[in-house]
Amino acid sequence: MSQPDTEHRTAVQHVRIEKDQAGQRIDNFLLNRLRGLPKSAVYKLLRTGQVRVNKKRIKAVYRLSEGDDVRIPPVNRKSPDQTARAPDALIRDVERRVLVEDEYLMIIDKPSGLAVHKGSGLGFGLIDVLRQARPNAPYLELVHRLDRETSGCIIIAKQRQILNELHDLIRHNQVKKHYLTLLDGRMNFTGTKAVKTPIEESRQSGQKVMRVSDKGKMAISYFRPLKKYRDATLAAVELETGRTHQIRVQAAHLGHPVLGDSRYGSHAVNREWKKRGLRRLFLHASEVSFQLPTSGRKYAASAPLERDLNELLEQLPR
Repeated sequence: MSQPDTEHRTAVQHVRIEKDQAGQRIDNFLLNRLRGLPKSAVYKLLRTGQVRVNKKRIKAVYRLSEGDDVRIPPVNRKSPDQTARAPDALIRDVERRVLVEDEYLMIIDKPSGLAVHKGSGLGFGLIDVLRQARPNAPYLELVHRLDRETSGCIIIAKQRQILNELHDLIRHNQVKKHYLTLLDGRMNFTGTKAVKTPIEESRQSGQKVMRVSDKGKMAISYFRPLKKYRDATLAAVELETGRTHQIRVQAAHLGHPVLGDSRYGSHAVNREWKKRGLRRLFLHASEVSFQLPTSGRKYAASAPLERDLNELLEQLPR
């Protein structure tokens, strides 16, 4: 049985900022350092001058420099719920799914069904599993996200500087992301189709839902049919932007929703495909590639489709 979270009071901390921590804002540094403390409490510590850098008061937007001395006052915060530890089998599975790793980063083939971080009733996510697997790792942070039901390549930074570099690359469309997806119905085109639609967030029955809207931010994807089956299309998708649920929203907008998509697809169609063996969202981050600016090192990783998805494709009529 889960035990309720308990509170404990920390002692005064003095943290010396290392090179790979420099450049980040003090508020983000504290939010990461004081996990379990409400966000409002972190900003109150800054507002009231209880947090000092080099013995001086600072604002939330202050950016840390190498060698800074950060004084963190005693705080009351919740201890992590010890029952939220990931199962050992899952930890071993995630370790086996490491595709690329060096001193800068990891690229992992995330399994479908595992969220990238805990929350919304989830006791742990991918990043928590990794931190449990490697308790002595000084730094592990998500570079980007994948939906819980989406499988495939995801990047984890092992240094703050690398996280910043990768975020900059993503902003300038220099991280290439390719997906495989099975769509409802036969697409009526060949070659590559550029899909450009503005997408905005809305609420539906208390649930976050993205939709095509002139008020939204532009989303650009490139859809390319690979195989056309009797009532479905296997497509490759390359992203130019990275909006929330981008492929799922645009596929539905084209009239070919991602099969297994309970949010943007047809419940009746998904029920029929479940009988045929599809028990998850058919969306897979198959490839990712980029080059780090400072080191010049190039990275490319590919994750094969899971066995159940391949088996489904093999039995589809053409």
